Amino acid sequence: MYSRLSFSWTASSWAFALLLVFPIIALVYEGLKPAEEIFQHLMATVMWDYILNTVLLILGVCIASLLVAVPAAWLMAMCELPGRKHLQWALMLPLAMPAYVVAYIYTDLLEYAGPLQGALRDVFGWQNSQDYWFPEIRSLGGAIFVITSVLYPYLYLLARTSFLEQSVSLMQSARLLGKTPTQAFWRISLPLARPAIVVGMSLVAMETLADFATVDFFAVNTLTRAVYDTWLGYGSLQAAAKISVMMLFVVVLILSIERYSRRKQKVFQKALTHEDDSRFVLLGWRKWAASLYCWSLVAVGFILPFAILINYARYYFAASWTAEFFQYSVNSLVIATIVALIATAIAVLVGLYRRLDTRPSTVLPSRLSSMGYAVPGTVLAIGVLIPFGWLDVQINDVMQWLGMKGPGLLFSGTMIALIAGYLVRFSAIAVGAVESSINKVSPSLDMVSRTLGQTPVKMVRRVHIPLIRKGCLAAILLVFIESMKELPAALILRPFNFETLATYVYQFVSDEMLEYGALPAIVIVLVGLVPLIFLNRSLEQAH
Repeated sequence: MYSRLSFSWTASSWAFALLLVFPIIALVYEGLKPAEEIFQHLMATVMWDYILNTVLLILGVCIASLLVAVPAAWLMAMCELPGRKHLQWALMLPLAMPAYVVAYIYTDLLEYAGPLQGALRDVFGWQNSQDYWFPEIRSLGGAIFVITSVLYPYLYLLARTSFLEQSVSLMQSARLLGKTPTQAFWRISLPLARPAIVVGMSLVAMETLADFATVDFFAVNTLTRAVYDTWLGYGSLQAAAKISVMMLFVVVLILSIERYSRRKQKVFQKALTHEDDSRFVLLGWRKWAASLYCWSLVAVGFILPFAILINYARYYFAASWTAEFFQYSVNSLVIATIVALIATAIAVLVGLYRRLDTRPSTVLPSRLSSMGYAVPGTVLAIGVLIPFGWLDVQINDVMQWLGMKGPGLLFSGTMIALIAGYLVRFSAIAVGAVESSINKVSPSLDMVSRTLGQTPVKMVRRVHIPLIRKGCLAAILLVFIESMKELPAALILRPFNFETLATYVYQFVSDEMLEYGALPAIVIVLVGLVPLIFLNRSLEQAH
């Protein structure tokens, strides 16, 4: 190992890391300033409703995800069911569906004028809504239902992995003691999987907090929607920053609860994991009920919405196959490619800096580079606008002082802001993928290279880069896909008259004309399926 790298390598690693975390610092600084009149007005009128709705939404989605995902994860890991081989990856498919698209589809199906209520009125002879009760889809409960249907795979994936890692001997002991599968679940599997379940629920909670489009479509006032409305409606960057700081506090609180809940818990398990012959074999109606339950989750979260999208695209193909569709596809492709390449380059830089420099402080750049992923997109967007807006003002003031015409919004009104927001948001994905590959490189190779007199740069070029090539490709792919799908940050940071596929689809959803945006929505879904395919293959190889 090299005790110290060159100054340029060290300086560039720290510079990129600080640039990625600077929007968060600027956001906190702006949010802690004395409150403006707009923010005071919001606090005196609607802010507590926003906070209450946010808390209820997070709790509702977390509880609902817990109730649907954990049983499905246990059935896939511990039981032999019809179609289990296909079900275990199909249950992850809803992650590829944008929640706002699912919200529109189920609103169209379940609202008063929709086909379901219309059929019920025809069958039972009801004349109007006063003759019967039907749950209102455009409500907090409807938002919980839709968001749960697409986010439960986070919890399912972690819980299933935890169940699969549990020792076979534990289940065999439960059988010898005459325990039923249900008793084995409550007394053995569930307690051992609690750390993974807590982590999964924290992910679900943060994704729920970050959701903007679904709650906006259902007119549920949450903090995420408050940030968007305050900036674009009132034009108050400071008030938006203060609300964003509230959301940062919620994120920190969620992460703190997750870590505190497992502060003293240590789970030791034998290396021997589950084999096919150790699974519980459900018989009779139980196996078909369990299989039907799991397929119902897939149908609600993916099969039915995707089938309706395909039907829309088939009927409205001519109206969707337009020059705008191609232009916005190119916009998304260009932005996503730039962000993926830059994020991966930064990840390689800070990852190898941590690997080759033995000082304890070298871990900080990679940690700072990863902070943005836990922050909602709307919050990061405000954090990017604060320094970029200040920089634009300073540049224009200097140009006017020199007697020249200012360039206008050079940073905050261009693609630079959009790229910067995406980088802050998704660099953590690249850092994780690259560091995972770097950690697999044997330290002995570094020692041999040093013994042969190789400089750090030569060793990186000849040894590390070839060995971490797959990790870099994975980082590029994952960041590219996430950038293609990102909506909240794009809505705030995009330049004037600039659209991505995500914002293009959302406009149709907002106008309740998803039929014309079904084709770009299908593109987004298909792009989102790529990481799920890779993830499923890696899980099959691991188990």
